[in-house]
Amino acid sequence: MKSYQIVRPTAPEAQQILDAFPRAAELAPDLQSACVTAWFSALSASSYDRIQDVPFSHGSTDTLVDHTNDVTEAGLALLPVAETRWNWTVNRQHLLAMLLHDLDKPLLMDRGAEGDVATPVSLRALMARHAALDWEAVVDVIYGCANQAGEDNRSVARMALLLAGMPETVSGTTINRLCGSGMDAVLGAWRRLALGEGDIAIAGGVESMSRAPFVMPKATSAFSRANSVEDTTIGWRFVNPVMQRLYGTDSMPETAENVAEDFGISRADQDAFALRSQQRAAAAIASGAFAQEIIPVDIPQRRGDPIVFDTDEHPRATSLETLGALRAPFREGGSVTAGNASGVNDGAAALILATGAGIKRHGLTPLARVTGGATAGVAARIMGIGPAPATEKLCAHLGLAPTDFDVIELNEAFASQALAVLRRLGLPDDAEHVNRNGGAIALGHPLGMSGARITGTAARQLAKGQGTRALATMCIGVGQGIAIGLEAV
Repeated sequence: MKSYQIVRPTAPEAQQILDAFPRAAELAPDLQSACVTAWFSALSASSYDRIQDVPFSHGSTDTLVDHTNDVTEAGLALLPVAETRWNWTVNRQHLLAMLLHDLDKPLLMDRGAEGDVATPVSLRALMARHAALDWEAVVDVIYGCANQAGEDNRSVARMALLLAGMPETVSGTTINRLCGSGMDAVLGAWRRLALGEGDIAIAGGVESMSRAPFVMPKATSAFSRANSVEDTTIGWRFVNPVMQRLYGTDSMPETAENVAEDFGISRADQDAFALRSQQRAAAAIASGAFAQEIIPVDIPQRRGDPIVFDTDEHPRATSLETLGALRAPFREGGSVTAGNASGVNDGAAALILATGAGIKRHGLTPLARVTGGATAGVAARIMGIGPAPATEKLCAHLGLAPTDFDVIELNEAFASQALAVLRRLGLPDDAEHVNRNGGAIALGHPLGMSGARITGTAARQLAKGQGTRALATMCIGVGQGIAIGLEAV
């Protein structure tokens, strides 16, 4: 078996990262030492069947797990003190400046004209207070965004870092794996650091579904009077006729109906799952479980004090009776409703990834290790089952079973697909460790952002001692799934 020397990249002053985010200490004192997710591995770890088999160093018979303390210096770290989570359908210029806030934003719903405030102002103020920080150390800013038809149309990652006041020398790129974009951005940045390209990277995701524009195609013939208007909020537009003929172009709710039919998911089970999501989210909010993830948002008013949002707004009180009374509009005799599907929302999440060498040097406390990631393809008509094969691929790589995870964040695009995934993985419908704080049915699902959010949420649960291994996974439109593994330290 080949051996590889552990990657030991040098790191910039890690304390500078903390200094850039003063509100972490202000709003959550226990984050003063930073929220860090460390991943310990060697170059070409993928050549081994299990991460546990990777040798500690060249010629060594010991493995990584035999040298936990030593490997602390050698790994990579995910530092979500910059994690920004908000999920509000508010009309504002918010997409372009959410990368470097220190914690999360609340999940809110439509606030119309109250969205006048431009978020870059707060980022500029944040960076102005820490002008000495070496932002040029950032190797790249990688953001996921599924739509990219509105303000986010010219690489939201690059525009965000410029509007935030980062040096022009810092690069930024925006990727699109639809719903999995935010998680893919995290994995992409993580791999950049694994290859030794730099010490710090920023990754995350963003989506503004409320501001997704209507678009029109160009005429296909001279003097044509025929035209159409497409809503870019979600789903297909400008469909390739060959794609439609070969694979179909079912809408997202139609794919959820397909999953319900193919996998025998009843309406009653879907509504019960949706109710649990709402109840768990409400309980999490009441207990302060999201307090470390949310930063209040001030919305200035023409008269009077600003409106301060500091609590997720999308969750709603409901009951099985209320959910059962909702119409299933997508198919005659169908079972998918607005109540057992995720919301149409806005949101952004950003995370700083840093090499692990500086973590111990600066007295930082790791939150969790990232153990790997995986993607998988499935039939587009049942795209919601995608997390199952992605998780199975990840488990095969790690030498684990789905039942080995103590914390699971499964994005709830629809109750039908979430239940189908759980059942295929051999997990109970009401498993307490799955979406312990509620999921997208309650909190909402801004497409490009959700993957980064659930990754951070899973890591935080490990830091609270709620288990030793975590999985975050989600389905992706046009038939894919993505998964990321975490481990407590």
